[in-house]
Amino acid sequence: MTTGAASAGEVATLAFDTASATATAPTRSFHGMLPAPTGPYAAGEDVIHLTDASRPDPWVPSSGPRQLAVTMVYPAVPGTGTPAPYMTLAEATGVIQRRKLPASSGVTAQNLSSVTTHAFDGARPQHGKYPLVVLSPAYEDPRMTLTSLATDLASHGYVVALVGHTYEDSGETLANGRTPPCAICDDPALDLDSVATSRALDVSFVIDRLTHGQTAWRLAHLINKHEIGMAGHSLGGAAAAATMIADPRVRAAVNMDGTFHPAPMPGQINRPFLMLGAAVNHAPGGDDYTVWEQAWAALGGYKKWLTVAGADHFSFADLDLLLEEAGFPTPPLSPERGVTITRAYVTAFFDRTLKAIHSPLLDGPTPNNPEVLFQS
Repeated sequence: MTTGAASAGEVATLAFDTASATATAPTRSFHGMLPAPTGPYAAGEDVIHLTDASRPDPWVPSSGPRQLAVTMVYPAVPGTGTPAPYMTLAEATGVIQRRKLPASSGVTAQNLSSVTTHAFDGARPQHGKYPLVVLSPAYEDPRMTLTSLATDLASHGYVVALVGHTYEDSGETLANGRTPPCAICDDPALDLDSVATSRALDVSFVIDRLTHGQTAWRLAHLINKHEIGMAGHSLGGAAAAATMIADPRVRAAVNMDGTFHPAPMPGQINRPFLMLGAAVNHAPGGDDYTVWEQAWAALGGYKKWLTVAGADHFSFADLDLLLEEAGFPTPPLSPERGVTITRAYVTAFFDRTLKAIHSPLLDGPTPNNPEVLFQS
């Protein structure tokens, strides 16, 4: 999870370390709740487990073929299904241990796993076919940290695949019930270009499985396999660019506040691309501005470069919102506003590029979104 000069590990732990140092004794236990989706559909959810028999795990080869946990979120009929947990107890335990959250935070594995997601297990799907959007989280962060975005996209008529990149975060519960911890997070010599490349292989494999029959997922018939997009946060944003370069099936992509690993070269990406980041990192003078400027110059298709004033690195995922609900410090931009902006602009981008629906949000600054600045 890199934004400029800070190392991946430094950035990934910054907010939580700060929170740990400044938290006071809780007056009540943590009760996390994500914002409700804003679209006309409910969000259904299934968790699937996939094994890529053609590829050994890149980080722990002794574990055998690459195994992935993927959360599928889809347009559903309201009032069907049962409330979906945010994550498994083992995944929640991994987050608490990885982030060294103190007992004084009031965050426990039980209440973290029970965060209200507004997604529903086994909900009845809406009829029709929908574009597929693959989401890739930040380095060290499990896939669930993009749940707010996933449920909102589903409510607006997208099938979403939240990919957990095994051994790259605090833990993803696999088909065998194990939740292995991060194998590479503490490696100071880690080549993040190689991680982004590996994630691109993960994503292409997931797309393969979801677009060839229904053996991988019982509702694969909902997917319009000719309309595929990808969005990622931090290193997941770098993976979105790497996947665009490697896989022509991905027609549009979004990098949310991530350094490019590496920056694309001219001619490599000639399809729609959105760069959405914190102004402190990606506006002129920001830590990562030069890399984004280089990437921007190389992009050949429809493109937008937006920065958000007052945002921090975690404004584009669920993290700031959950930190706020646990009583920890948050950036000048309210966490709720960060989620609202992320949802609105990412959905507008995919509406335009995958559904040919015009949104004035992407035409330029709007009075209702004064924090969002158009860099180019």
